[in-house]
Amino acid sequence: MSTFPNPASEVSPTSGRGPQTRDLSRFAYLSIAAAVVTITLKVIAWRITGSVGLLSDAAESVVNLVAAIAVLIALKVAAMPADKNHHYGHTKAEYFSAAIEGMMIFVAALVIMYTAVERFLNPQPIENVGLGLAISVVASAVNGGVAVVLLRAGRRYRSLTLTADGKHLMTDVWTSAGVVVGVLLVGLTHVERLDPVIAFLVGINIVWTGWKLIRESTEGLMDISMPKEDNSAIAEILSRFVTREVHFHALRTRVSGHHRFAEVHVLVPGAWTVQQGHDLMEEVEQAVHREFGEIALTCHLEPSEDPRAYGDYAAEFPIPTHDDIVAAHGATPARPDRGDDKA
Repeated sequence: MSTFPNPASEVSPTSGRGPQTRDLSRFAYLSIAAAVVTITLKVIAWRITGSVGLLSDAAESVVNLVAAIAVLIALKVAAMPADKNHHYGHTKAEYFSAAIEGMMIFVAALVIMYTAVERFLNPQPIENVGLGLAISVVASAVNGGVAVVLLRAGRRYRSLTLTADGKHLMTDVWTSAGVVVGVLLVGLTHVERLDPVIAFLVGINIVWTGWKLIRESTEGLMDISMPKEDNSAIAEILSRFVTREVHFHALRTRVSGHHRFAEVHVLVPGAWTVQQGHDLMEEVEQAVHREFGEIALTCHLEPSEDPRAYGDYAAEFPIPTHDDIVAAHGATPARPDRGDDKA
């Protein structure tokens, strides 16, 4: 009777050593609440003053709301566990959210710049400057506080979606600061065209933010590798297991949302038993998970004498060989105690 698993069976639960699925949607709800509050405040400020700069600021907050809703949907999808049709999970949904947010920012920027040009050609006076600016400052404080929360969560959970939303909100804070300065200058100098000029500059700044978000999301969809410092950290851990008999190569990594993946080839003597090779790879995987953190690591065992074990990929991250380590340290440094280590 065949002992092979049924291809249609459900994917088994993770062992706990790979990336774990997290529901980060609570941060999206916070972003939505902040967008509703700031839209209300900025519209009030615009109605009071008639400033096109404050109108542009309010328009960007509408984009924030749409983006926050997209973030919520993306985070809900990304939190779905792996299934028989998506063995690596659904975390790439985060990149679609960032791309949508970037495109929405472009739309808002075009509306802002068009309105600014129209108001520059037909300037209008600004009223109730003090009250309008006070309301705008309160709205900016709300955005600033939420942006800090999102950026911290983005770093902690390695979420591009939260980081993008946090950066967007922080850009909104600086945008609002520019608008406040512009409106204040109009109130002090009575040069009405300063208001649309500031609004146009705000639009340019928003375009730049949108471009960066789209670029980051595209890189994620293209399976960008982990940062160099992360690759170096994994290579350093692997180098501790290098002996005259044991080598590593073909280290490749990629990022998918807040999940990280890596694979490496382990070269051992062809005379080793399967058990010896398996024990070594278990130790390697445990060390990487223990010292580096949450990552899905795949090890491929190869006999070092076989020429087919080399030249696998056009691009890989280098791992020091035994000769490299000896040249750097003068001797092979202490490594994990293994009974079959003959170095």
